[in-house]
Amino acid sequence: MKRKIKKAVVVSANMQITIVVEVERVFQHPLYQKVIRITRKFKAHDELNRCKVGDRVEIMGIRPVSRDKHWCVVSPPKTDKEDQA
Repeated sequence: MKRKIKKAVVVSANMQITIVVEVERVFQHPLYQKVIRITRKFKAHDELNRCKVGDRVEIMGIRPVSRDKHWCVVSPPKTDKEDQA
């Protein structure tokens, strides 16, 4: 089975080897055609502690590491300045 990968923004990096990321989902309401934005927060495992607040990362679903952590960081973090260049 293929693992889920999501693009996210780091919201908090205060814990050891754990970050909190925010994933935004945009879709159109099927009946009213209004564009809806939904954000959801996940805890992700960051073994190397290389992510900082504001970085853009990709997270992948894994087996549970703790009670709340079911995601790990896949790609190295990118800042907004790197994305614009």
